[in-house]
Amino acid sequence: MFKQSHQWICLQVGAREHYAIPRSLHQQGNLSHLITDAWITPDSFLNYLPKNLLTSLRDRFHPDLAQASTHTFTNSLIQLEIQQRLQKVRGWEQIIARNHWFQQNAVNYLAKIAPKFNKPPILFTYSYAALDLLQFAKAQGWRTVLGQIDPGIVEEKIVAQAHRQHPHYHSTWQPAPPDYWTNWQKECHLADRILVNSTWSSQALQQVGVPSQKIAVIPLAYQPPTQPQGFVRTYPEHFSPQRPLRVLFLGQVILRKGIFPLLEAARLLQQEPIEFQIVGSLGITLTPAQQNLPNVRWIGSVPRSATSQYYQQADVFLFPTLSDGFGLTQLEAQAWKLPLIVSRYCGEVVKDQENGLILPEVSGEAISQTLQWCLNHPQQLQYFAQNSTNLSQFSLSQLQQNLQHI
Repeated sequence: MFKQSHQWICLQVGAREHYAIPRSLHQQGNLSHLITDAWITPDSFLNYLPKNLLTSLRDRFHPDLAQASTHTFTNSLIQLEIQQRLQKVRGWEQIIARNHWFQQNAVNYLAKIAPKFNKPPILFTYSYAALDLLQFAKAQGWRTVLGQIDPGIVEEKIVAQAHRQHPHYHSTWQPAPPDYWTNWQKECHLADRILVNSTWSSQALQQVGVPSQKIAVIPLAYQPPTQPQGFVRTYPEHFSPQRPLRVLFLGQVILRKGIFPLLEAARLLQQEPIEFQIVGSLGITLTPAQQNLPNVRWIGSVPRSATSQYYQQADVFLFPTLSDGFGLTQLEAQAWKLPLIVSRYCGEVVKDQENGLILPEVSGEAISQTLQWCLNHPQQLQYFAQNSTNLSQFSLSQLQQNLQHI
């Protein structure tokens, strides 16, 4: 357990989790520095550029951290982005180059501030852009915490197997180069503690030799919007062609998210009053038969601000992922009192038969049977909706308590 008086240095690429870890530490007075790749304050001149420029950087700020000690490499990042575009650097080459660039800049800054600490701080950083940072911290005698963003190499093996099983689904997915995983295993070795967001991620890390005592399971932090607070979800006495069971899938349309068994279930259920809405960017090539299933509506990618209408309209939320570090959409759905149907390979939001259903396996047959049960038991869906998860267990204040006990 780390003492509450310890000062933390947080390093992260991007706005992961809306900066939940540094926000939590800052609120309790334990954040010494946030070091990140880009930070666009409201008064930055970059906000006055045309909206189609630097769109990926628009969310690189959080008002909760306006008074925090923040160090950033925004100008250098813009130069790197331009250089990579000109050189047409893409895929894993681009990701690895960015991670290396961030670590180089961050280590240089850490070297400047290291002498200012009277007692060793705790360094927190996220996986895959951490090796140089952890090596520096250990050389200083600092404590180290690694935020593991996914189930690691076990997840990659699962996804690779899915692509071998379904080669007709063309996508841009490629496995990471071997050095990527070698460096990750070094990160896991150097970290004093490793934070994961689900028991599934913990199990995946243990499968490749990470000691269980090094791992702490801390779910994602989530602040629900105010809009759903007065929402009342209702169900008909029975579903019919005029009022079908509406099933929502919201996320990336890729094999890892379970799109193949979902579409297989839709094929099996064509004669039932069940309608599937698929909201998200298409990351694979579908066959004409799949694209033209009469009970599937392809919505495409929508802005996050527009997702609420789909949560409101649906009767159940389907999350048949093959592997996810957590799956934040589960919490978004629960904020709207939407019952969940999920796999076992994600964050623990569902209590089976309480606020939703856990699939016995990720297959078209299992999804089909589960949805058939929902079709015949609308009163149970009403019960699930009324027993939606208490989201306070995923609050920022709960995250603060969890961090104190790792």
